[in-house]
Amino acid sequence: KNYIDFMEKIFDRHHASAVPADELTTSPGKVWYLPHFDIYHPKKPDQVRVVFDCSAVFNNESLNKHLLQGPDQMNSLTGVLARFRKEDVALSCDIEQMFHSFYVTPDCRDFLRFLWYENSDLDGPISEFRMNVHLFGAVSSPAVANFSLHRTAESGRAEFDDEAANFIRRNFCVDNGLTSVPSVQEAVTLIKSSQAICASAKLRLHKFASNCKEVLETLPPEDRAKDLKDLDLRHDALLIQRSLGTYWCIESDTLGFRIELKDKPLSRRGVLSTVSSVYDPLGMVSPVILLGKQILQDPPFAEYGHVHLILLV
Repeated sequence: KNYIDFMEKIFDRHHASAVPADELTTSPGKVWYLPHFDIYHPKKPDQVRVVFDCSAVFNNESLNKHLLQGPDQMNSLTGVLARFRKEDVALSCDIEQMFHSFYVTPDCRDFLRFLWYENSDLDGPISEFRMNVHLFGAVSSPAVANFSLHRTAESGRAEFDDEAANFIRRNFCVDNGLTSVPSVQEAVTLIKSSQAICASAKLRLHKFASNCKEVLETLPPEDRAKDLKDLDLRHDALLIQRSLGTYWCIESDTLGFRIELKDKPLSRRGVLSTVSSVYDPLGMVSPVILLGKQILQDPPFAEYGHVHLILLV
């Protein structure tokens, strides 16, 4: 049911459409079919994401082999996180379905065909459809999305203000935006201007979170982060939010880490797997991880393997 609901949303939002009968037959080499499948997050079993596999190989060919990656326009993750901690009032937000917000040239949409049931009826006939928007998983999508987002920021700079345009240009990693400003009033102004710039290109900026309740009170519940929508901001504590892979404890306004140590063999490979499992883009827990790396560099460990590790423990 989740799979069907997801596909119906794609059609309702015109992200995909049926291939007209007079276009079903095309010249050889002018069409490509994408397999699709559902994936679930282990911590969100009720949410599904349907993935169109642009790397799927047929006759030693795949769509991604023929797409250009484009220039790397991604902002530095370290820079975004550092600016996020610079001022007193911090903000985070998200662009809704960013890749699906940018349309593919009509002449190229036949390379994004897929098979699905008519009217999403699993007992009905299978028909041909095609995506109208860029896909998560296509090697060209990040460059297209980032270019379009930067172009949107520059187009809105004159009508709105430089602060909002600079925020969209410099403080987004793909669809996640993080920044900080000195005061509540500046935060409120930045949110309104940024939303207006994005809305001019039919982009929705939402899922806002802030360490300042006064900022959140100015936002309608539907524009707040999921965990903050139903909170009583006068009494409830602000919950932890994930920000670019890190855990932001809003109440204490600190960045933290959630480390889940899984059972690993007491071997060189097991230690390496445990040490590498900690995501630390700013290097804040490097002094702790360094101890594990020193174990790997110890010559006797390479010789005696897990026996030497047991002696160290």
